[in-house]
Amino acid sequence: MTLFGPDDELRGARLVEADMTGATFRLTKLDGVRFDQSFMPGAVMRGVDLTDADIDGQITGLRVNGVDVAPLVEAELDRRYPGREQARSADLAEQRASLDAALAAWDAHLARAAALGPGAVDDQVDGEWSTAQTLRHLVFAMDGWVRYGLRGIDDAFWYAGLPFTEYEPEVAALGVDLTATPPLAETLEAHADRIAQVYAVYDSLAGTDVTVDAPRLPPWAPEGFTRAVHQSIGVVAREHWAHLQFAERDLTTLEGRAGRLVGGAG
Repeated sequence: MTLFGPDDELRGARLVEADMTGATFRLTKLDGVRFDQSFMPGAVMRGVDLTDADIDGQITGLRVNGVDVAPLVEAELDRRYPGREQARSADLAEQRASLDAALAAWDAHLARAAALGPGAVDDQVDGEWSTAQTLRHLVFAMDGWVRYGLRGIDDAFWYAGLPFTEYEPEVAALGVDLTATPPLAETLEAHADRIAQVYAVYDSLAGTDVTVDAPRLPPWAPEGFTRAVHQSIGVVAREHWAHLQFAERDLTTLEGRAGRLVGGAG
């Protein structure tokens, strides 16, 4: 298998009738690429940025040709996850209620995972984060947006927080250890502590103007980027809903595998 890396100049490459079945693209810049008469059945895209992408073709189960699917997808996700829609609200009471609902849904998810056995929270599917890793990422997000950003704590980050991939090279300066593997109990304790701090910030913001710019943003925010206070704290509920969707997707896969093993045991 040929491995192309950052030292290979592939800009403007033309692939005509090439067979790239099973190829992997990771942290690859594909700005402005064009796929003509190409076949991508079963393609898997995770964490991709499709801003201004233009897709036209036969895509089973997804209407794209001439239709903006984003509002349709959002509406369906809101239907599947009652309370999710309020996470985008500028009203802090609605945001808080959305976070309540998200945490209840996470409790249900953890109960499902526990039913598969104690190791299920650490099982990964296709290289995606496990449930435990996802919780560590949620702690990292709350440390950045709430503890560092809204509360102004300089040493805000839990040592075992899990950053998004692009920021991994920077986290050592924050005191984050990418090799850490904390037990689930410690991760749950850290998560509960951060949630309590988020609710305390909601309390402190009552009666204030939350449409003003947040005093500080996470270290990974681009220079000149701004977010209103309600948007910064709203990240917490939105992140919990977004990652719950992924965690449930993978847990369903694990449940299916477990079912097949049980079914084949006889």
